[in-house]
Amino acid sequence: MIRADKRGGKDHARPKPETIRLRVNGAWHELAVGRDVSQAETLSHLLRERFGLTGLKLSCEEGACGACTVILDGKAVLSCMTLAVELDGRSVVTIEGLPKDDPVIEAFAGQCEPGYGTALQCGYCTPGFVMASRALLDENPAPTPAEIKEGLSGNLCRCGCYAGIARAVWHASRKTAAKGGGK
Repeated sequence: MIRADKRGGKDHARPKPETIRLRVNGAWHELAVGRDVSQAETLSHLLRERFGLTGLKLSCEEGACGACTVILDGKAVLSCMTLAVELDGRSVVTIEGLPKDDPVIEAFAGQCEPGYGTALQCGYCTPGFVMASRALLDENPAPTPAEIKEGLSGNLCRCGCYAGIARAVWHASRKTAAKGGGK
């Protein structure tokens, strides 16, 4: 909007701040761009700093490790590579948004099968692996070992717990199938 100022010249008034509506773990939030969220702010920063959802971890902040994986509209995404302002009308689920009895969480916590090892050691990568696994099983409830490996290929574990992680996902898929599928 352009309007005349008191001297007769033109004043370029600032447009009203644009707002975005974003659903996080089931709750809708309205954010004013420029006030609540900046144009350059990543989803990972918004979730951790504004919403206090520190389950997602920041490690590389360049999309190489998967520690910041969340589920966006049913798909696993790297929140460090996603601009928050692009998410108007979208739905995000973080690890805090999963039910405590989610088969993936239970499988990761319980994995200690001989020959495969544990699914977690230091735990830093665990939330990203859990979210990538949840998205994988939502899309493909009964993946093969090769599909599990491919589905988790964007996540890194510094402790090297890959065999245990893959086995936990396999167990979670079997538990979900035994309950009749679904989440």
